[in-house]
Amino acid sequence: MKKTELKQKDIYIPRELEQKIRKYLNKREIVAVVGPRQCGKTTLIKHIFKDLSKAIFLDFEDRKVLALFDNDIESFVELYVKNYDYLFIDEFQYSKEGGTRLKYIFDNNKIKIIISGSSVSEISIQSIKYLVGRIFIFNLYTLSFSEFLYYKDEGLYNIFNKNEEFSPEIINSMNRLYNEFIVYGSYPRVVLSKTKEEKEIVLQNIYNTYLLKEIKEILGLKDDYKISKLIEALSLQIGGLVNYNELCSITNLNYNELLSYINILKKTFIIELSKPFYTNKRVELSKNPRIFFIDNGFRNTSARNFQDINYRSDRGLLNENFVSSELIKKEVELNFWRTKSKAEIDFIVKIGDEVYPIEVKSGLKEMKLGKSLYSFAEKYKTKKVFILSENLDAVKRTDFGKAIFKPLFFISRLF
Repeated sequence: MKKTELKQKDIYIPRELEQKIRKYLNKREIVAVVGPRQCGKTTLIKHIFKDLSKAIFLDFEDRKVLALFDNDIESFVELYVKNYDYLFIDEFQYSKEGGTRLKYIFDNNKIKIIISGSSVSEISIQSIKYLVGRIFIFNLYTLSFSEFLYYKDEGLYNIFNKNEEFSPEIINSMNRLYNEFIVYGSYPRVVLSKTKEEKEIVLQNIYNTYLLKEIKEILGLKDDYKISKLIEALSLQIGGLVNYNELCSITNLNYNELLSYINILKKTFIIELSKPFYTNKRVELSKNPRIFFIDNGFRNTSARNFQDINYRSDRGLLNENFVSSELIKKEVELNFWRTKSKAEIDFIVKIGDEVYPIEVKSGLKEMKLGKSLYSFAEKYKTKKVFILSENLDAVKRTDFGKAIFKPLFFISRLF
């Protein structure tokens, strides 16, 4: 990644997704970039746009442009398609019939189309069903720890990506930035903020905007009381099994409404569910998922807690939520393992035919493995397990293979 030298208000934090999108610019298919509000979608596609010739950038928040696209597609094509090689459309979700119109442009014109939208549910429901075989969809999340580190300290970023082991001094330096990351999260505008007060104000604005502009529009709500109560309740359940009865009681939602609201929170990139990993349904215990927030800063805004990580009772939960978030940003499906005999492992990652267990042990000082890891390794014949903590960096040989102890921030390099 190359760091772009710009004025602070125009600072571009390089995104790992950028290079992947650039590889598809010479392909015929439409490129769609979807993700939560304020995650940097507009900034990313504008950064790509500025390097292209015969390209036009449109924003569907401009109601005149949107109205022309929705009501007079022939005139839209004359103005914005025929004389260009690249068409960028930001905030595409505002078009209610966007899929059929994009299909028309795609089928009748030689132009590369790149769109972005804040809600995957809107884009998928309104558009994707018309664009099968014509579109590549890419998810953009808030910054990964690696992207955050590159902006904060390029020297540490280089060490992080080149070294397999870290000195205590480097781990301490990394952890100082890591502590900021798990308290305030990684929305780009938050990361660019210089003071804690500014970060908190920006996060509160993102939280309010999300509730007012995203959820209320999708669900057609007159007020945001129930969804706000649900987000607050979920913020206190991170890492735990979803307790549907408790959530129904707190929010005054019935069970079906609750499932619908949770699904919307998933579709709009606020939460993700970790499902139980099992091959034998009679042995594995729980069918209820665990709940995680994709951004720690959003979670802490809902929980109204920006206290330093070293003085928090939910320190371990935030560390676990961080690991889940980094896995999500790598498009890794979240799973956990729990049995009737009380064996439990925080995360199970399946890559091809290989299965890797990951345990989060925040304050671990020695290379100790719990019985659950041995049980899992024996049952699934895994030769490598990962134990993530705040400071330990070592490898231990075991009967089944290797136990790899790494600082929590190293998850950003795994898989």
